[in-house]
Amino acid sequence: MPTSITITSEFSGSVVAKGATDDLSAQLLRHAGFKQIDDWHGRRHRLPTTTPLADQVAIASHAAEMLRAARYDVTLPPSLDTARLSPPVHALGPYAAGAELLSITDQIRAAEDGASLQRAVDHLLNPKHGALERVREALEAAGEQVNDLDEDAYALADRFGFASEFISSAQSELVDSEPELRRVGAASTSYSAARTVRDHPGAALATSPAANQAKDSSASSSAPAPCSATGHPPRASTPRR
Repeated sequence: MPTSITITSEFSGSVVAKGATDDLSAQLLRHAGFKQIDDWHGRRHRLPTTTPLADQVAIASHAAEMLRAARYDVTLPPSLDTARLSPPVHALGPYAAGAELLSITDQIRAAEDGASLQRAVDHLLNPKHGALERVREALEAAGEQVNDLDEDAYALADRFGFASEFISSAQSELVDSEPELRRVGAASTSYSAARTVRDHPGAALATSPAANQAKDSSASSSAPAPCSATGHPPRASTPRR
């Protein structure tokens, strides 16, 4: 039976390969660019968290290709599989920036949990290097250049300035969204569990057999007080004056 190897993205952002317990699979992973770790958790292979996303996808895809050629059973998520991402950059001709954004869009759609979704969206929202910031700068520069080339075209320059401000508003709207993105999958799981309890309240309120046994034992050891018709113990009568 072929060895099963799983390559996944961890919450920390690192890519990890597990299941390569024999020397051949370990050698193929190291050749692809993974670092081998042997400790009390066992043997595994990891990419540093500082590895750029594009390199993570390329290395993971190459490792999976070599392992499958060697007849290993490999599980690889779509977010790390170049064959399932967007078309190559040259598909849009000179519009390389548009092709890169298509790749980011595909990574967003392929995200399997909140952490991988946040990492993909970070390429858009990163305040220093994200795509939105680059677009804002480009629009601002275009407006300034219009003014430099033709002072009478101030209306056109203003339109580019307004567009740049719209991008700034979008950035402000989404600032600090990283923690919420990371909780997306966890929130859904919690909601499902809460809905199960809500839809089946009897299961949530059910008492364990051990608790029932303890309750019966306690009841048999003490005589119950007589109850009135209303179910409450009768009150002692108070003599009238």
